[in-house]
Amino acid sequence: MSELPRRLVHLSGSAAPLTYLFGVLTWREVSLILLGLTLLVGVLETLRLKGHIDWWIYDKLTREYEEDDVAGYVLYVVGMTATAWLFDPAVAAPAMLMLTVGDPISGYLSSADLGEKEWWVMAVTFGVCLAITVLLGVPVLAGVLGAAAATVADARTPIVAGYVVDDNLTIPLCAGTVMWLVVALL
Repeated sequence: MSELPRRLVHLSGSAAPLTYLFGVLTWREVSLILLGLTLLVGVLETLRLKGHIDWWIYDKLTREYEEDDVAGYVLYVVGMTATAWLFDPAVAAPAMLMLTVGDPISGYLSSADLGEKEWWVMAVTFGVCLAITVLLGVPVLAGVLGAAAATVADARTPIVAGYVVDDNLTIPLCAGTVMWLVVALL
């Protein structure tokens, strides 16, 4: 399976925070659209796992370990939605962009699948995530620590009770939580 289509799908998720940042939609509208998408992918994934649908796109975009488990696209949408609802847009938008931009760049550069990523890939991931926070005006300490959290979440893939907890879920939530805590404490 070519990873490029997966990376392009990842990048397309940037539309959610960017529509807000460019004033096309309000944050509430973005959050509601994401909630609707979460419900839709929940239904689709349930149908896929029960064998009721077997679309070509699943063969093209899901990894082998996702065939019988919840696929990464579901965790991606859930992670984006939870981030949108849990955090203020000043924290949520950069956290979401760390997932939609930082993660596909990291994945494209890395030779690791679920294993440990190379140090230089982690350095690039950190740089991309930090650049996102700088461009969006996140306070420096919050931006540095949020970028570090996203980088660690990207580099480590926990397996809980035999299930892969995809970084699509952990990147925006970890980055958002850390940035929110730093901003709250400052």
